[in-house]
Amino acid sequence: MKKFLIRSTLAASLSVMALTGCSSTTNSGVLGSERQQLLLVSNEQIMQAATQGYNELIQDAQRKRILDTDPALSARLNRISRNLIQQVGLYRADATKWNWEVHTIKSNEMNAFVLPGGKIMFYTGIVNNLQLTDAEIAAIMGHEMAHAIREHSREKASSQQLTQVGLGVAASVFGLSQGQAQAASIVSDLGINLPNSRTQESEADKIGLVLMAKAGYDPNAAVTLWEKMSKASQGAPPQFLSTHPSSTTRINTLRSLIPSVMPYYKNS
Repeated sequence: MKKFLIRSTLAASLSVMALTGCSSTTNSGVLGSERQQLLLVSNEQIMQAATQGYNELIQDAQRKRILDTDPALSARLNRISRNLIQQVGLYRADATKWNWEVHTIKSNEMNAFVLPGGKIMFYTGIVNNLQLTDAEIAAIMGHEMAHAIREHSREKASSQQLTQVGLGVAASVFGLSQGQAQAASIVSDLGINLPNSRTQESEADKIGLVLMAKAGYDPNAAVTLWEKMSKASQGAPPQFLSTHPSSTTRINTLRSLIPSVMPYYKNS
């Protein structure tokens, strides 16, 4: 039954994909941008949602008086971001003209992200609890900037849309019952969506390495960063149920990639 559900969902999804085609948000021939992307959802839709969510987050943090409470940390993050932003043209020229912003939220939460359009947010906990160096901050920031540059949010929304269309087609064509349709949804999540997310994470690691190396930050810091993260995230779910590669997989992959980006660092 599982094989049947996978075949049904994939067949329907692939038929839609064949009609829509794939493209890329970034220049080809650069590490991390080799893959073609499925982009069914418009950039305008993603930007509208991202802007609304970002404004609500900023307003909430201002009300709670937890926005940009550490001037020294804000200045540090802004300096690192400027160095990294100067490198994004390697992947896409328009990203150099985005309205980039950097903010911090006072919280023990170890989190950071970059929203579509270049809105950078760091929670103070990730810097303070892990005692990050500038290069380790650049590794996080470069990774998150890569998600925005490659429009992974847009791609993920497109993938989810495709999966739902595929499930609907499969249910209709193959006469799946409600229970079978629910099972197919779970199978598609484990077999399609999560692996795609892990692909995006690995892609962001590659692009992040290039950005930090070109900006003058030792790419070896990406390894020390994830060693710290690994110690701080004991009890994480197994890799096949996670949108992120396991720490061991990620660290080994980063180590294997460092020689390819060291020339950028040495020439920076």
